[in-house]
Amino acid sequence: MKRNLLILFTMISILSCRTTRNLPTIERVELNRYQGLWYEIARLPNSFEKGLECVTATYTLKSNGNIEVLNQGYSTAKGKYKSARGTARVPDPDEPGKLKVSFFWPFSGDYYILQLDDEYRYALVGDPSRKYLWILSRTKDLDGTVYTSLMDYAKNSGFNTGQVTETGQQCE
Repeated sequence: MKRNLLILFTMISILSCRTTRNLPTIERVELNRYQGLWYEIARLPNSFEKGLECVTATYTLKSNGNIEVLNQGYSTAKGKYKSARGTARVPDPDEPGKLKVSFFWPFSGDYYILQLDDEYRYALVGDPSRKYLWILSRTKDLDGTVYTSLMDYAKNSGFNTGQVTETGQQCE
C-alpha cells in the first residue's frame, strides 16, 4: 500500500510540474531608453485586457532601478478608460531582458523582451509559458514588414500567432 501511495504521489508531482521551453530574450536593454509611452499594436487574448482598445503602457524608471508600470486601455463595454499600476524589476542583471512585473503584491509575472529595435521604436514581449504576447510600438501603427517579422519570430518561438489580435488605436 505504501509503495502504491508513493508511486501515485510521484506521478501527481511529475504531472503537476509546469514545464516551459526556454525562451531567449534580448541580451542588452537600456532601461532609460525603454521607458516612456508604448502603444499596443497586437496581443494574444487575455482576461485582463478583454474588451480593451487603445491600450498603452507607460514605463517610468525609478531611482531604485525598478520601473513603474501604467497600463491603460479604453473599455468598449463601459465606455471609459481603465488603468492598472504596477512595478517591474530586473531580477538578474546578467539577463536584462527578463523582467518580473507585479500588479498585485506578492504575485508577479514574467515580462520577457524578445525583440527590441536598435532605436527602441518597437518591441516584442512575451512570457515563457507562451500564453502572453504583445507587439509594442512608439507610434500608433507599425510598418507591415516589421509586424510580419515580429509575428514570424513569435511563431518560430512557439507562440500561437493564429490567436493574435490587433489592438485598435482609434480612440479619442
